[in-house]
Amino acid sequence: MMATPNKTKQIYLFFFISLLLTACSHSKKVDVSNIDVNITVERFDKDFDAIRTIPTAQEVAILQNKYGVFYKDFIEQILQAGTINDTAYYNVIRQVVNAQPYKDLEHDVDSVYPNMDKQNVELTDAFRRVKYYYPQQRIPKVYAYFSGFEAQTSIGDGYFGIGLDLFLGANSKFYPSLTKAFPHYLSQFFTPDNITPRVIEGFARNEMFPEKDVDQSLLTKMIYNGKILYFMDQVLPDVPDSTKIGYTAKQLDWCKKYEPSIWGYLLEENLLYETDYNKIKKFIDVAPFTSGIGENNEAAPRLGLYEGWQIVKSYMDKHPDVTLSQLMANTNPQQILNDSKYHPK
Repeated sequence: MMATPNKTKQIYLFFFISLLLTACSHSKKVDVSNIDVNITVERFDKDFDAIRTIPTAQEVAILQNKYGVFYKDFIEQILQAGTINDTAYYNVIRQVVNAQPYKDLEHDVDSVYPNMDKQNVELTDAFRRVKYYYPQQRIPKVYAYFSGFEAQTSIGDGYFGIGLDLFLGANSKFYPSLTKAFPHYLSQFFTPDNITPRVIEGFARNEMFPEKDVDQSLLTKMIYNGKILYFMDQVLPDVPDSTKIGYTAKQLDWCKKYEPSIWGYLLEENLLYETDYNKIKKFIDVAPFTSGIGENNEAAPRLGLYEGWQIVKSYMDKHPDVTLSQLMANTNPQQILNDSKYHPK
């Protein structure tokens, strides 16, 4: 039976709306307000300061009871004060917390982080989304501490640590003296807005989807990193793309402008299946720019991550039936590339 004109129009509109909803299925912001996850960043730095004078067995026992394995990891691995089985480390604690450099750092941390209300809200929303996509995932306790300018984040058994001394803001007075370990192209991202993205990225890479040692080719590394960034897209829908990947806005604009040229270069140089890390590391490793591409050192760094991200997004756009968990479980980078039909123009 032939449909009437009005009926045909209704069917067409329904079909068009269905297409729109399907196309948006991977990008819409899901409601996670009813998921029972609430993150409160525990201020280990403040609790640790309570034993500033003479640490006692009772005070230490309180800290150990509250922070569990993190306390042991902090004393033995981060502070490197000795073993917690020998109270001789009490003397190291007293020397550290009463030294002027520690007091100066404490002053600046407290001025930037009088509280962590903003981070509590952001991390709660992010980990609710993790739980939405992965209901069985164990959610860590989150602790804030001073890392001694060693690491922004750390992960252990049931916890995720945030080194507040490496999130003080790009203009912190401490960072110019640390340029050997953290040059400006890194320290410019040591800002409060980077805390939640770095926690989620670290948790994804280390706890949920660790990279396999056998993943050697550039294509494999591109797709792995692209999947991590796509995961962050879903879990951090309000975070700018530049923050997720660790770019300045200018670097992200450069990648968008030259995306076809970047892809063409990788193909022309036969780099996708290259396994010699010395030849592909400039497309993966952290750096101020990508050498040998573009002019005046303006090429964004880690171009392999950016291209992998675009391939994964193209793949998911063309396969709205594929769930996030199915994507992350897919260990066939060649299939993802082929089915993405990725051809930037």
